[in-house]
Amino acid sequence: MLLRQSLAVLACTLLLADVPPVRRPMSTLKPAAVFSMPGGAPDWMVLTQDAVWVSDYPKNSVYRLDPATNRIAATVDVGKGPCSGIAAGAGSVWVPVCGDGVLARIDEHSQQVTARLPFRPADSEGGIAFGDGSVWMLTDKTGVLSRIDPAKGQAIATIQVLPASFACAFGEGAVWVTSTASNKLVRVDPQTNRVTRTVEVGAGPRFLTIGAGSVWTLNQGDGTISRVDAGSSQLIASIAAGLVGTGGEIAYGEGAVWATLFQTPITRIDPATNSVSAQWTGPGGDSIRAGFGSVWLTNLKQHNLWRLTTPLTIR
Repeated sequence: MLLRQSLAVLACTLLLADVPPVRRPMSTLKPAAVFSMPGGAPDWMVLTQDAVWVSDYPKNSVYRLDPATNRIAATVDVGKGPCSGIAAGAGSVWVPVCGDGVLARIDEHSQQVTARLPFRPADSEGGIAFGDGSVWMLTDKTGVLSRIDPAKGQAIATIQVLPASFACAFGEGAVWVTSTASNKLVRVDPQTNRVTRTVEVGAGPRFLTIGAGSVWTLNQGDGTISRVDAGSSQLIASIAAGLVGTGGEIAYGEGAVWATLFQTPITRIDPATNSVSAQWTGPGGDSIRAGFGSVWLTNLKQHNLWRLTTPLTIR
């Protein structure tokens, strides 16, 4: 009996250790602006110098939001089913389109689609990046990373990475790719187009971000966030965030790491302490970005997007 009680206490302690102690309801937050997209499903985002771009799968569109006016400044038809991230570079916004199996290019200034390139993303839940003058996208679930020349609209390299790799990010002089099945983060050198390092991270990594000299992976299998030093490629922290499940996203900006998941829309991680400093639960969430003095949160099921100024305003 005593042994069973001790095991029960231990199990309860381990469970509580996976739940951040700084939880608050979403109802305590006061957004500075709410962008309504009736009937839509605002999802992936990218921030450019003067705008926030948001894709909407059922509406086959990408919205350009103006942070200066808190208005939707343009709506661009990109084709059937924009998916798997959104990136910016070379004066353009790059949008994978799953339904049509293409990569759409939007000119930032004209806000028109100027090209539809024959590149299909490896999975609808993934990520695309721009860096070192190229677009980077996983184009096959077996682990093919395509490097696309924006001027030619052609792949100038295909790099074999680990199978079940769907998302990538560019920063700290490299392309970083997660493998969901292998629980690994891979570093690709853009100078040689070769894999140079492989790092074990948490279970089921998919989405990732770069900031504070590190690569951060959101691990869907165990709900942790792994921090990998970009210079040494060493795992330096595994942060219990309680974010188990499919979907979600992670971003760096405004001095913190931000993660989202349905029913846990906002989690803030302090890079100075490698710990969750605040977490908000309740309706909302799907994609998150930080910039323009704000956190930007898409609420896919609520058909809207919140802008929250930093530090986040409490009601």
